[in-house]
Amino acid sequence: MPMPNPTESPASLADALNLGCMCRTLDAARLREQLETDPSLEGLSSQLTTTHPHLFSDSAVFLDPAVRATLEQAIAAIERVIALPAYQQHTLAQAPPIARHAFGPAGVFMGYDFHLGTDGPRLIEINTNAGGALLNAALARAHRACCESMEGLFDASTDLAQLDQVFMAMFVSEWRAQRGAQALRSVLIVDDAPQDQYLAPEFALTRLLFQHQGIAAVVADASELQWRDGALWHPALPPGLPVDLVYNRLTDFDLSAPTHTALRDAYVAGATVVTPHPHAHALHADKRNLITLGDDALLATWGVSLQDRQLLQAVVPRTVQVTPDVADALWADRRHLFFKPVAGYGAKAAYRGDKLTRRVWSEIVAGDFVAQALVPPSERLVDVNGVPTRLKLDVRAYTYRAHVQLLAARTYTGQTTNFRTTGGGFSPVVVLPALPSATLSSPSHRTHEHV
Repeated sequence: MPMPNPTESPASLADALNLGCMCRTLDAARLREQLETDPSLEGLSSQLTTTHPHLFSDSAVFLDPAVRATLEQAIAAIERVIALPAYQQHTLAQAPPIARHAFGPAGVFMGYDFHLGTDGPRLIEINTNAGGALLNAALARAHRACCESMEGLFDASTDLAQLDQVFMAMFVSEWRAQRGAQALRSVLIVDDAPQDQYLAPEFALTRLLFQHQGIAAVVADASELQWRDGALWHPALPPGLPVDLVYNRLTDFDLSAPTHTALRDAYVAGATVVTPHPHAHALHADKRNLITLGDDALLATWGVSLQDRQLLQAVVPRTVQVTPDVADALWADRRHLFFKPVAGYGAKAAYRGDKLTRRVWSEIVAGDFVAQALVPPSERLVDVNGVPTRLKLDVRAYTYRAHVQLLAARTYTGQTTNFRTTGGGFSPVVVLPALPSATLSSPSHRTHEHV
């Protein structure tokens, strides 16, 4: 890992802090308080320390207000494009038939992932079932609680104390979009083998979010669902109480797996509210959408404003479909590209072009992939066992209906985001006030227990 370069000139206060301050701002006791808010969660923090040693970073990531503003503007512009009938017709034409079912809900916890390039933030991908929001909310509160001296610098646009209410209101909005004024009585948090999922601890936090509102909530394996008598059922719910709403954490985005037949049938029938759902995935998260969002000429024919088109040209890296007729050109330019499966998630089967072998390349050409212009991630300097170490970082915006609820960062080493890096993991984002560049000095690389 490269050592800090004291000759670097920071472009902003955020750069100066990210590359010059190895500050550790996480208080483990306060994080435990934030995670173990109910007797049923006692021991969760110590469990995570053992089973997820690299889930949480001790250091925050700093962001300039102009970058946050650009993120918000880009997300709003993308959502305006997605709302266009022409975009939806174009996108759904290449999506599975189930994606054409639209019942009103928008999809909870949309995740917009960005790298912070030298020329501003660049959109890497959009995810419809972005995990970690509740964990990041707890982490941000734990970091903020130990940094009273920085209170004036934290982003005031996100009220961390109210985030649980914001998240709950989002689920209620999804329910009302399809069911109106009917009472929400039961929620299932659904995944395959949920107890084995890496973010399973968050499922428990989500279950409590509903239970504290008097709503019956269960974490369930999708294979345990039953579709009968025009309703969806799960044996862990009280007798006679069907599943009103499914918080869908599956990565089977079109619900085509045989073990998901009951959920698929209930969704298609509109018998249960599912969020996020195949319609949202097709419109937002299919990687081919990045091709569309970067096609200025096409967007112009749909009436997208010049301002929005210019913003998307600046934020969305050039993306093309990998097909045999362009394979040779892409291979020749592979060192400047990143390859992703169309329906991929969590950086699975994603490859940096400069790391490709011929064998993997043949699989990419035969598969369903896109090639995206490589945008190197920015970095965060952290203290790893007394050694100044640079980690890569990306920023995720958790959103609902184009509104940014929470910003979080992930710090890591390697080709793609992971939770296997010492000193890395989820990091809270601190949005700083703007300062004139002339007032910034070179990073001093000091280590602080608290900023």
